[in-house]
Amino acid sequence: MTSSITVMVRRVRAHPEPLPLPRYETALASGMDLRADIEGELTLEPLDRVAVPTGLALALPPGYEAQVRPRSGLALRHGITLLISPGTVDADYRGEVKVLLVNLSREPFTLKRGDRIAQLVVAPVSPAGWGEVEVLDATERGEGGFGSTGR
Repeated sequence: MTSSITVMVRRVRAHPEPLPLPRYETALASGMDLRADIEGELTLEPLDRVAVPTGLALALPPGYEAQVRPRSGLALRHGITLLISPGTVDADYRGEVKVLLVNLSREPFTLKRGDRIAQLVVAPVSPAGWGEVEVLDATERGEGGFGSTGR
């Protein structure tokens, strides 16, 4: 079991009935649900895309990122997914987290305030440096690209 970290969170707008903060829905879940912080309803027509506000700004600890990922139920049942997946929230970003949804179905889809629209996974990041060489070490796969390892 890994140790837990604390992510500081700020609500970016006041509302008489604030939405719940993201939380793990089960004991072994890796993602926390993000909710639509909208007034009323928002309809996505087929192939529409929209940045849906969550009402939250984060302060992640150094060495961490937050990954915004699709919710499988929305994708399966309604064709709603993320245009960028996973989306990245960097540790130095302090603006509102928004979820870039796209409707890939043939039907309009209506969001309401508080609907769960994406998952947020907080993950460690390893900084990387570059070591430039003339030749890379050989591997069994080599330079084989898309589909080169078979089905």
